Amino acid sequence: MRALGIDPGIAITGYGVVEETGGEVQAVTFGVIRTPAGQPMPLRLQLIYQGVSALTAKYQVQVASVEELFFSTNVRTAMSVGQARGVALLALADAGLRVFEYTPGTVKQAVTGYGSADKAQVQEMVRLLLALAEPPRPDDAADALAVAICHLHSARLADLIQA
Repeated sequence: MRALGIDPGIAITGYGVVEETGGEVQAVTFGVIRTPAGQPMPLRLQLIYQGVSALTAKYQVQVASVEELFFSTNVRTAMSVGQARGVALLALADAGLRVFEYTPGTVKQAVTGYGSADKAQVQEMVRLLLALAEPPRPDDAADALAVAICHLHSARLADLIQA
């Protein structure tokens, strides 16, 4: 199964494509979609939409997973991240993908075994799970890979329960 993970943000949206074959999980690609700070919000959102759409087409992903919004005390930041998340979800829906959503704690639990793991722990476990030479950079890409890995683990568990 080939899964796309998304860590949404208005300035930087992380993405990671992972593939599981024969019980082995490997990274296909990862990186970020950046939007210029001085650009009007509609154009920034359009860049995110176009970027996510291009990823789904180029890498022929079969399923997508998106990190749920973490509510912070900064309402303005939460609103812009919510908008970025919304256009990413729209791009995934337009691609006809089934989309799964996971909280940050669930992602950390699935990847590290500890729901309150810090960023460095998540990055190192992503590196180990994907047999990468070094932790993925930037953090947003590592987080997106973690979301995709979380989904693969969750799907595998769901399959075992149904069997």
